[in-house]
Amino acid sequence: MASAPSSLFRQARYRGTSRSWHAVRRLQAGAWLLAFALIGGGCSVSYQLDGLHANKDAGVPDQGDSPRAAEPKATAEMPAEADLAIARAAVSEVLIKGGKHSSVPWENPKTGARGTVTPLASVYSQDGITCRDFLASYVKDGSESWLQGAACRAKHGKWEVRNLRPWNNT
Repeated sequence: MASAPSSLFRQARYRGTSRSWHAVRRLQAGAWLLAFALIGGGCSVSYQLDGLHANKDAGVPDQGDSPRAAEPKATAEMPAEADLAIARAAVSEVLIKGGKHSSVPWENPKTGARGTVTPLASVYSQDGITCRDFLASYVKDGSESWLQGAACRAKHGKWEVRNLRPWNNT
């Protein structure tokens, strides 16, 4: 019977190793999932429009922690038509996706202009047509400006920009 306790000891010891091995594997799997979530989460973060979240009661623009060259500002100048055509395509793309908090970047490699388009609110009906407001950034030659507009769904289902003007931050 001396062999029986020895075999029981080995069996318990083996089971303990097996259980701890599974626990280690679970921890490793959890660590990998956490790492992928943290890394992948950064790719899905939408561009926050700081001007929309500024503290208007304080009368001071939101300074935030992000280093920026200048605060977003509205200018009287509209972008060139070539840039607007690409921005309009981005408007259509982001509105087709339909996400409330999504943004779509756009870029014109010929002019060096770039920006993002972000829907502002839920869809609404205007004269029986489905429409949605948006805000678009426009960056060129180190200068950043903002445009606001509305796009409506045409009869064929495509979103078309109905109006576009410099953003009035009031």
